[in-house]
Amino acid sequence: MTLYILRHAIALSRDEWHENDRDRPLSSKGARNMRRIAARMRDIPLSFDVILSSPYRRAEQTAHIVAAAFKMKSKLRFSDHLTPEGDPQELIHFVTSLSPAPETVLLVGHEPYLSQLVSTLLTGSSDLPLTLKKAGLVKLSTSSLWYRRCATLEWLLTPDVLLDKNK
Repeated sequence: MTLYILRHAIALSRDEWHENDRDRPLSSKGARNMRRIAARMRDIPLSFDVILSSPYRRAEQTAHIVAAAFKMKSKLRFSDHLTPEGDPQELIHFVTSLSPAPETVLLVGHEPYLSQLVSTLLTGSSDLPLTLKKAGLVKLSTSSLWYRRCATLEWLLTPDVLLDKNK
């Protein structure tokens, strides 16, 4: 299985958003950059059998942008297990119980949850000093997905690389 892990794009700051954090949206810059990043992801080329996202608005918007770029709106699903308070063991159980079993999965969520998930899948512990930047993307591969050391890091791309800011 190939697991892609994407942190949501730039959202409004907590100073700009005074309502429930669950409803905090992407900023206009975040949405614009995410559309460019999604196009770049398509050009790499990547593919997904399913896109699984946190239902928090900023992650949901990020996932919708990717799903639109890949013409996969019907393959987009949401899980509370990807929220900041989600249970990563339940997330892994959910992913492994999907039918038909997916070969490639994109997970869209939040920090520090995603870095701790990546750390656990790579090392068996959540202690790996890793922080995904907003709209950062990780590729992991595994022959058998478990909530323990089971995966290999294929690559990690920062948003600057995906946006081609160095050109």
